[in-house]
Amino acid sequence: MADLTITIDGPAASGKSTVARLLAEKLNASFLDTGAMYRAVTLAAMQAGVDLKDQQKLLDIVRDCEIEFSTADDRTTVCLDNVDVTDHIRDPEVTANARYIAGAPDVRAELVRMQRQFAAGREKVVTEGRDQGTVAFADADVKFFLTADPAERARRRQADLNVGDDNQGLEQIRKAIEKRDESDRNRAVGPLKPAADAIVVDTTALTIDEVVERLLGIVKERCLKNT
Repeated sequence: MADLTITIDGPAASGKSTVARLLAEKLNASFLDTGAMYRAVTLAAMQAGVDLKDQQKLLDIVRDCEIEFSTADDRTTVCLDNVDVTDHIRDPEVTANARYIAGAPDVRAELVRMQRQFAAGREKVVTEGRDQGTVAFADADVKFFLTADPAERARRRQADLNVGDDNQGLEQIRKAIEKRDESDRNRAVGPLKPAADAIVVDTTALTIDEVVERLLGIVKERCLKNT
């Protein structure tokens, strides 16, 4: 494992991806977006036309595809087999189908292995997801769990999707988020929950910068007192 590992878990649209990326920048650490990893595998499976309920075929997809991350100019780029899929993996259909990847035990185990392999070769890592502090990096130096009110998370997702601000669309997004929350909390492997030693941060009334500064202060206090 890296010399410094920080995990940030939380439900959809809680701000964890953006916060993790910015925190990694401030710490000069590598950033691992596991949500994008699951989405990329979902997209690869969809493009291959495999049955998303067939775990063996999904496992074959994971082992055959190459997923790469790069961060530049305040943006994380995701490449699948050398093709930029950063925007494509955010398509609603990919989002809806990601639950099949997330709920497949053998596939999750392989992705966790890949996540640990990623971290092993780096000095400092900030990783985000839903089971990073509970499963992937149970011995992480600092663990965070971000949360926010479902209505606020729906507003954030609506802004990310750039679909306007009509109330009907917002309600649909909120329902989709709550459905995803329920699925994530109740799955048999890697369920969404705070690690016993995680620091829970409610981001509902906080800006991204405020969240990043709060987390950075905690990391410095716990791990970087002499730097």
